[in-house]
Amino acid sequence: MFNRRFAASVTTEARMEDPQILDRIKSMVDTEHALREQLASGKITAEEEQQLLHQIEVELDQCWDLLRQRRARRDVREDPNQAAVRPPREVEGYQQ
Repeated sequence: MFNRRFAASVTTEARMEDPQILDRIKSMVDTEHALREQLASGKITAEEEQQLLHQIEVELDQCWDLLRQRRARRDVREDPNQAAVRPPREVEGYQQ
């Protein structure tokens, strides 16, 4: 079965620096690829894949949002550590 290493949500992490956020993003992208491979080999069902992909996508959106907040704060000479993870409902509602 699928290794749920991404399950510890970004919201439960201690204050993350940019490199840690980027590492987390890379890890989740790698997990997405692994899920697709597991689906192709029949190790998980399409429903399982979709459920897990949705969880990853939400957390990816939160990570990208946090990274953008940190960069924006840095650009205006504010403390990037004051950036906060926004709730999934808020991040998922953004227009892109």
